[in-house]
Amino acid sequence: MANTARKAIDRTRGERLEARITADQKALIQRAAELEGRSVTDYVVSSVQDAAKRTVEAHDVMVLSAAESRAFVDALLNPSPVNARLRDSVRRYRAVTGG
Repeated sequence: MANTARKAIDRTRGERLEARITADQKALIQRAAELEGRSVTDYVVSSVQDAAKRTVEAHDVMVLSAAESRAFVDALLNPSPVNARLRDSVRRYRAVTGG
């Protein structure tokens, strides 16, 4: 039951977001909201949330070409051997960080 109450609390709209816009922008947004049968607030929140999700996804997802994908898999399956320079770097890192 406590979990259900928490979900209900998390879904309440307690935060505010304000923006200064031109009269033309406001008229356009109001018209779009009316055409969809929604309030301006609902329309704006939904539109901004969709745009934010697309932006985050675009930055979270890496798209590789076929050649890049093959090179990546090859590097994972056939790693380069550890050389002296890498060993020295690890030794210095551990000395500095105590790790």
